[in-house]
Amino acid sequence: MPYRATAGTRRRADERRAALVRAAQTIVAEHGFAGARVTEIAQAAGTSAGSLYSYFSNRDELLAEVFRRAAAHELLVVRAAVSAAGEPAGRRLEALVRTFAGRALHGRQLAWSLLFEPVSTLVDAERLAFRQAYAGLGEDIVTAGIGQGVFRDQYVPLAATALMGAISEALVGRLRPVADESDAPSIEFLVREIGTFCAHALARTPPTTEESPR
Repeated sequence: MPYRATAGTRRRADERRAALVRAAQTIVAEHGFAGARVTEIAQAAGTSAGSLYSYFSNRDELLAEVFRRAAAHELLVVRAAVSAAGEPAGRRLEALVRTFAGRALHGRQLAWSLLFEPVSTLVDAERLAFRQAYAGLGEDIVTAGIGQGVFRDQYVPLAATALMGAISEALVGRLRPVADESDAPSIEFLVREIGTFCAHALARTPPTTEESPR
């Protein structure tokens, strides 16, 4: 007679799988994806290394799930902050920068892992999907700003991608695990400066004297 999983066995399997994901996510937040080895993950989850393969095809599949969950949480927090900022595009831009950059700088290892750490192709595919999601959020802000007359008319998809790229690249030196913190500026200063740069990059500015029509 073929084996049929009962509700209880399915529940226990789901709990073990969730425990592995939680354990892996904790390790990634502390040591990055490179530090999330199967033996350490299994030990932290209270199970054997071999049992991990009952729930995931391989380590990369587990780490892709960790990335997906962690990145989805960060995106949810950023979206909530942007929404709470109200309709003015300038405030929404400020909320985007403050929340994205601020959370990254306060959680450096996880942010480095989500944004920059070399990863497998499976994890990198998840990273690309979330980059596109953030670009979509940026498109909404830029489009609103153009409509409100506070941002200059521009090609929105490119502007949104450049916006998120600027925020991320401005963080890379500070997030790098070997970064020198001896004379680094404060988090508050960095977030403010990144926000100022992004606002100036998008702003609608009047033409200079040389550019004015004759």
